[in-house]
Amino acid sequence: MLDRFGRPAKLKYESGSYRVLEAGEYVLCAVTNQRIALASLRYWSHELQEAYFNAEIASNRYAEQRTKGLFQL
Repeated sequence: MLDRFGRPAKLKYESGSYRVLEAGEYVLCAVTNQRIALASLRYWSHELQEAYFNAEIASNRYAEQRTKGLFQL
């Protein structure tokens, strides 16, 4: 039996949008591994090519990466 999310999508994250490379119903949050329905996807990093479940997780991830020197303020 398929779960309600179906199969994962493969996306190319761009600045302000994304492109579907392989059709699917969801992507995984890079930090929590939670499923994110494509209709609910609002947060991602085009620099890191990652999706995030919510704004708090995205903000924390950027802060973490800044401490590693990957992003400049």
